[in-house]
Amino acid sequence: MKNLKTKDLVLCALFIALIAVGAFIKIPIPLVPFTMQFLFTMLAGLLLWPELGFISVTCYIIIGLIGLPIFTEGGGIAYIFKPSFGYIIGFAFGAYVTGKIAYSGDKPNIKKLLIANFSGLLIVYLFGMVYYYLISNFYLNSPIGVWTLLLYCFILAVPGDILLCFIGAFLGKRLIPVLKKSYY
Repeated sequence: MKNLKTKDLVLCALFIALIAVGAFIKIPIPLVPFTMQFLFTMLAGLLLWPELGFISVTCYIIIGLIGLPIFTEGGGIAYIFKPSFGYIIGFAFGAYVTGKIAYSGDKPNIKKLLIANFSGLLIVYLFGMVYYYLISNFYLNSPIGVWTLLLYCFILAVPGDILLCFIGAFLGKRLIPVLKKSYY
């Protein structure tokens, strides 16, 4: 990783704050609430590049686990036992994958940004659903079937996140040149 500049640290802190705010912009649906966190974690990958995007989301996770109530339902180390915590872990890896795909090869265009965003979305849901299943069935002793998991943790939640993928690609296309210009 390159040496971090003050501007990098400020952008990282900005995204930590945006992700925290995004946790409280939510639409309640059963089991896993729909929030704006995914949009801001996706933009972290697009605008901060893969490594710094991953670092900013990881810092958000650490701050929440330390005890600041910045997750959708609070904070603290016990949050790792909430079934929805897998989505939060997925945000970090999703941000990294989003940034990695967006900046592979030629400069990012709208098609590449959409592919990057949907790839990050798949990562988030993969982590989220597997974690939800494992915690519910093996720790909480509150069994959830695969169909119920797919219905509540994917089918009901993913339409909003698909829309966020398009919004993120549009914002990324507009903001990436602005950030690149300020770096060089």
